[in-house]
Amino acid sequence: MVVFGLLGPWLPVGSATAPAGRPFAPPGPGHPFGTDFLGRDMLARLADGGRMMLLQAIGATVAGSVVGISVGTLTGLSTTPVTRVMLRVVDGLSALPPLLVLLVLATGTPGNEVVVAVAIAAVSIPFSVRAVHAATRDVVRQPYVAIARARGDGPLRIVRYDVLPNILEVVGAEAGIRFIAAAQFAATAGFLGLGASAPAANWGRLVRENLPGLDLNPAALLVPAALLVALAVAVTAFVDRFAAGPATLARVVPR
Repeated sequence: MVVFGLLGPWLPVGSATAPAGRPFAPPGPGHPFGTDFLGRDMLARLADGGRMMLLQAIGATVAGSVVGISVGTLTGLSTTPVTRVMLRVVDGLSALPPLLVLLVLATGTPGNEVVVAVAIAAVSIPFSVRAVHAATRDVVRQPYVAIARARGDGPLRIVRYDVLPNILEVVGAEAGIRFIAAAQFAATAGFLGLGASAPAANWGRLVRENLPGLDLNPAALLVPAALLVALAVAVTAFVDRFAAGPATLARVVPR
């Protein structure tokens, strides 16, 4: 699903913007999913509509993971007043309605796909910080961390050798779930008309554009919706496979 979304614009499926028939033509020879509300080939529109949406989701997931690991491990290792304040700020940000944050940031700079990605990252970072913080606190309570501190290991060394190896599965699973949420937010942005304007394609925008033709060509609406569902299911299956390894709370990296 991810490969199709990223490489879709380069697949030999024809133009995503040129009319290919009458509007809302049903599936037929040369057009396996029919045409959209302007008569453009739906297969070409689908192939072109996933790339930016997935890039936004990937960028937001990477940014969220970097910030989540940095702040989450810091606040998990230390209980100073500064780290407690940082955690309260994160809790305050998590209380903001995600869709409202997306709308405010994206409508302030219309047509900017990067701002949409930043908005998606911003709404996901607090939850990543909290997940990593909780996992770090579980590890910090283990005896081998107390031994590391007793022999004089600094915070960075403890994070590198004691914390990160033991929270890797949690971080990976959390990033996978956050990627699904980011992709759904990116599709929502397209549905609401945020980001690049038409004729740019987006699987979420395709759902909104073709809603009036549900009776004439249901595939124009149902296929992009099915792709979003299939993407979520596929990533969830990958996350389950990633987290299916034997769990251990004493994974030690050679120093």
